[in-house]
Amino acid sequence: MNKFCIASVIFLNIFCVKNLLSQNYRWQQKADYTMAIDMNTDNHQFKGTQKIVYTNNSPDTLTKVFYHLYYNAFQPMSAMDVRSRTIADPDRRVKDRIFKLKNDEIGFQKIISLSQDKQALSYKVEGTILEVNLAKPILPKAKVTFDMQFEAQVPNQIRRTGKNNAEKVSYSMAQWYPKLCEYDEQGWHANPYIAREFYGNWGDFDVKITIDSAFVIGGTGYLQNPQEIGHGYLPKGQKVKRPNSPKLTWHFLAPNVHDFAWGADKEYVHTMLQAEGVDLHYFYQPATPEIKANWEKLPAYTAKALAFLNKNFGKYPYKQYSFVQGGDGGMEYPMATLMNGNGAFEGMAGTAVHELIHSWFQGVLATNEALYAWMDEGFNSFAGDEFEGGNHAGTYQAYYNLVKSGKEEPLSLHADHFNTNYAYSVAAYGKGSLFLLQLRYIIGEENFKKGMLNYFNTWKFRHPNTNDFIRVMEKVSNVELDWFKEYFVNTTHTIDYGISEVYSENGKTFAKLDKIGRVPMPLDIEVKYKNGSKVTYYIPIDLMRGEKPQTETKRIIKPDWTWTFPSYLLEIEGNADDIESIIIDPKEEMADISKENNSYTTKKTVTPSKSDVMFKEKY
Repeated sequence: MNKFCIASVIFLNIFCVKNLLSQNYRWQQKADYTMAIDMNTDNHQFKGTQKIVYTNNSPDTLTKVFYHLYYNAFQPMSAMDVRSRTIADPDRRVKDRIFKLKNDEIGFQKIISLSQDKQALSYKVEGTILEVNLAKPILPKAKVTFDMQFEAQVPNQIRRTGKNNAEKVSYSMAQWYPKLCEYDEQGWHANPYIAREFYGNWGDFDVKITIDSAFVIGGTGYLQNPQEIGHGYLPKGQKVKRPNSPKLTWHFLAPNVHDFAWGADKEYVHTMLQAEGVDLHYFYQPATPEIKANWEKLPAYTAKALAFLNKNFGKYPYKQYSFVQGGDGGMEYPMATLMNGNGAFEGMAGTAVHELIHSWFQGVLATNEALYAWMDEGFNSFAGDEFEGGNHAGTYQAYYNLVKSGKEEPLSLHADHFNTNYAYSVAAYGKGSLFLLQLRYIIGEENFKKGMLNYFNTWKFRHPNTNDFIRVMEKVSNVELDWFKEYFVNTTHTIDYGISEVYSENGKTFAKLDKIGRVPMPLDIEVKYKNGSKVTYYIPIDLMRGEKPQTETKRIIKPDWTWTFPSYLLEIEGNADDIESIIIDPKEEMADISKENNSYTTKKTVTPSKSDVMFKEKY
C-alpha cells in the first residue's frame, strides 16, 4: 500500500471515529404542534386545525406515519370495549359502559383533511390508529409539515377523558387531539388504545381553545393572554380587558412537552401558590365547605412534596404545575394532572402528590410507559412512600400476594398484554417499586440516592429504558447489575433463602445457608450471642463483581457466593451452643417470599454432610 493510500485510510478512520463519537446514540423525533379548536358546549363537539412540524432525527427514511385517535376507543365494539368486557377482572370504571353508549355519548375523532407540505395524503382509520401513506418519504434529518383539519365529539367520561363526570366537572380534556405516534430506535409504536399507558414525541405546543366565556380552563402550558381571560391568571391590580363576546379564546404555550391536557368548568375556583420557583395552580369546584377546605389545605401539602422531590429526584424543569379537578381518579400529564376533588383530604392529597411525582418519571424522563410502565408507576410509588415517611410494607405485601396468587407475569410484558388487570397493577405499581427497594438493598443507600439523581439529570427529556437506568446505577456503585435486571424484569422467579443447619466442628462453627428461590441475592446476616453481643456478616454474590459500601454497622465480608451453588457454608465466630439466633436479612429489606426459614435458633451440634465438606474446601 502506498503512502497516499495509508494516509487516506488513517484520515478516514479518524474522521469516522470522531463523527461516531459526536453522534448522540439516542436520537429522538420532534413534533411541534400548533392547534386551534372551537368548542360547542351544547353538543360537546369541536372543530380543529392542527399543524405539526415533524423533524426526523432518526437514521431511517420514513414512508408512513401513524396517529393516535384516542376518542375512537369510546365506541361500542372498539378494542377497548371488547377488552374490558372479556378480561377476567374488568376495571370497575369501565366494564360494559362503552358498549352501552348512545350516539351522542360516544367519542370520535374524524379527519377532514390531511396534507404533507401542502400535498394531500391518503390514509385509513383502524380503530384508534390513523395510518398515513406519505406523499414523499421523510429522509433522515429532514423536516416536514403536516396540516390537518379534524372534528371530534367528547365522550361521556368513562376513563380519564370526557364530559360530565360523577363529580359534575364539565370537561376532562385528555387525549383530545390526533396525536402523532412515537418512532424510536425500536420502530413505530402505533398501539391501539385500550386504556393503559402513553408515549409521545417531544415538542413545543401552541394551543388555542375557543369556548363559552363562562368556562374556566386549567391544564398544560403557560397562558399567553391573561389580560383577556382573568379568572385568577392576571396579577392583582391589573384590569381584565375581556372581549365583548359569548366566547373566549384561551392561548397556551407549552415548551418541550410530549402531550397537552386541560379541564374546563363554569364553577372552577382558581388559586395559586409559588413554591420552589414554580407557580402551583389549583382548579376546583367548591361544592361544599368541606371540599373547599380540603382544596385550601392542598397547596401547602403539594409545596412540601415539590421540595422533597426536587431534593431527592432532580429539579423540576418547568415554571408551572396545575392540579385540575377532573373527576376520574388521577391521571398525569405534562405540567398538570386531572384528579378527583370530592373525597377525604388524605386520599385527595395522596392522589395529588402521586400525580405530581409523575412529572419526573413520566413527564420529564418519559420512559415508554407501554413497555416499561413499572419504570413510571413503580418508581412513582416508591417516591411517594419515601415522601410519606419511608414505609414500604404495603409494597412488599402486594407483591407477596401476587406471587401466591399464581397470576404474576414478567415486568417485561407490554402493558396492554397482561392477562389480568390485577397482575398488571401490582407489577407496574408494586413490583416496580420493589425493584428500587431491592436495588437499594444491593448497592446501598448512598449509592442509590446518588444514582436516582444521576439518572434524572442524565436522561431527562430522552426517553430512557431499563438498560439506561441500570447502567447509571452500575457506574455509581461499581457493581454489575445485569443479572438483577434480567431476573427481576424478565422472569417471575423469586427470592427465598433459608438456614438449614448450624453446627460446631474442630473448634469452628458453621451455618449452612440454602438458596431455595431462583433469584440470587447478596446476604446480610446477623448472629446474636447469648451474652448479648452480635456480629454482622455480608456475603456478596459472584455476579456482582463488587459489594455495597460499609454502613455504620460493622460487618465481616465473606467470600462470594457462586450463584450456581444451592448452598453456602458460613463460618461464624464462637461455638454453636453460645449462639442465640442467626437471621438472614435482619432489616427485612430483601423480598424473600418465605421469611419463616430466615432465622435459626439452636442448642445442639449436628454432624456436617459430605456436601458441606465440599463447601468448606471452597470457602
